[in-house]
Amino acid sequence: MTLPLSGRPLSGRHVALLMGGLSSEREVSLVSGRECGDALERLGAKVTRVDAGRDLAQVLAKLKPDVCFNALHGEWGEDGCVQGVLETLGLRYTHSGVLASALAMDKAKSKAVLAAAGVTVPGGGLFNRFEAAADHVMAPPYVIKPNAEGSSVGVFIVPEGANRPPQEIVAPSWTFGEEVMIEPYVRGKELAVAVMDGKAITVTDIVPRSGFYDYEAKYGEGGSEHVVPAQIPLHAFEKALELSERAHAALGCRGVTRSDLRYDDINDILVLLEVNTQPGMTPTSLVPEQAASKGVDFDRLVLWITEDAYARGDAGGIASFGETPGQSAP
Repeated sequence: MTLPLSGRPLSGRHVALLMGGLSSEREVSLVSGRECGDALERLGAKVTRVDAGRDLAQVLAKLKPDVCFNALHGEWGEDGCVQGVLETLGLRYTHSGVLASALAMDKAKSKAVLAAAGVTVPGGGLFNRFEAAADHVMAPPYVIKPNAEGSSVGVFIVPEGANRPPQEIVAPSWTFGEEVMIEPYVRGKELAVAVMDGKAITVTDIVPRSGFYDYEAKYGEGGSEHVVPAQIPLHAFEKALELSERAHAALGCRGVTRSDLRYDDINDILVLLEVNTQPGMTPTSLVPEQAASKGVDFDRLVLWITEDAYARGDAGGIASFGETPGQSAP
């Protein structure tokens, strides 16, 4: 997967870099945006950093960029809303389109689509948060999470023997919707697989130092150890690659995605938890690390993501699998 890189391949191109935004993952997006913006400038692009607010359409209409690099994470930036704005403006943009973004962000709907496509997903379902806080809706251990958030925001693991559910989900500070996703807890390893242009790169085994791959473990320096490639049985490794590719295709994703999985290495159970359509691009993020393990450094990865948007030819178009990475469509 070595990509050609010489000179300043994005010279003369104007890239609007969407970052920050309105979600609970704003701070992570700012870091992803900073890293991607620096790479785009090294590649020769004229970069306009846009802190994406409600006036995004007006800002972009004035800028008239050649392409939008979407480094937003979470609600509004990753759930199809911003993608719809970009479609309306007729702008090329990176990562997945409106429908795939909306499906992947909604955990309940994406699980239904993935299960229908033969992807093994956890059981459980959506519950009203007050009902979920009143009493256990399933026997512990189980996981409670918002239906449409990322970066492990608002996630609780209810251990075996817990007397009551976490009351934080009914606190006044809860801002993640009236319904929560509750799934059986799958013990074992936290795995991740990046998919680039429909092909899985490798499998990472994530070993959080806190015992749970929470926000701090994901983005704090030294918060987790990443074993690349994961040291798991070959059949499980290959299955993780297969499930991630199948999930990427079933949701209609494009560009780069990251699937999160759990592997119970004692009972040999592998389930796919979710697909992230705009994975982090921070110094501790998994996708750049996986790409680097295959000889694709950060700048080449950013170049490929940007040129993938060009290769589609227009907003919302489907990239041609015959395009050479690093070259735009005519």
